[in-house]
Amino acid sequence: MEMGDDIARQLGVRTERTRVSLIFAAVLLAAAATAACGPIAFVALAAPQLVRRLTGSQSLPVVGAAAMGACLLVVSDIVSQLLPIDANVPIGRVTGIIGGCYLIWLLTRKDRVRV
Repeated sequence: MEMGDDIARQLGVRTERTRVSLIFAAVLLAAAATAACGPIAFVALAAPQLVRRLTGSQSLPVVGAAAMGACLLVVSDIVSQLLPIDANVPIGRVTGIIGGCYLIWLLTRKDRVRV
């Protein structure tokens, strides 16, 4: 299907049926991940920016952003489990706190880009 619908049909692949089943599988996997740990929107926003700052690259390093997102989630999970209070804090809230601290750090830097 990556080479085009016509070639896939010639090879005997039911393109519409395959496309719908792959979309359904992706939605199901995303829903399962969200149900398990809550919405974690900060990771998708911060991971590429952190990798870009660490590597100094102008392009978007997809593999590096995925690795940074995994590291952010692991750190958030460890922080949420090691809190001194006896409360269950969802990972989504911990990533939000880390994201807020990162945003405050970005806003208070002295070497900001001027427009």
